[in-house]
Order: sequence, then structure tokens, then C-alpha cells
Amino acid sequence: MATTRSNTKNISCESCYFRCNLLCALSVEEPCVAYRPDGPEGLRPPRQMRLNFRDDSLSRPAFAFRSAQEQAALHA
Repeated sequence: MATTRSNTKNISCESCYFRCNLLCALSVEEPCVAYRPDGPEGLRPPRQMRLNFRDDSLSRPAFAFRSAQEQAALHA
């Protein structure tokens, strides 16, 4: 069963930053891909994914290939 988000706001061209500040050059009434919400703090970039760096304990390789001498000893 699919669930929907009940707290999602309905976006419209009238609430777009570009339309409210007379910067929109489109003559469509539905929100476009450039939609950004208008707010008192002005234009804010969209949220981006957070980069989490690994700790130093994971910098060692999990697997090391055998040396040529070890390979030769296995097949000798």
C-alpha cells in the first residue's frame, strides 16, 4: 500500500521566488523545474546531500593480492 506525505505543501507558481520578484520569464501557470520557494531570507540554494568521510581505520584495503612468490609456491 502506498503512503503519501500529508505535510507536503502544494507548490504553485504564485509562491515561487522568481515569480514573486518579477524574475520569471515563463508564461506557464504550473511550477517549473526552476521553482524555488519565496521566503523572507531570499533565494536559498536547494539542499544537497551530505558527504560523510570514512574514518582512518577503513583506509586499509580489505583484500591484498598474493605476491608472485606466494602464487608460484601454490602452483609448484
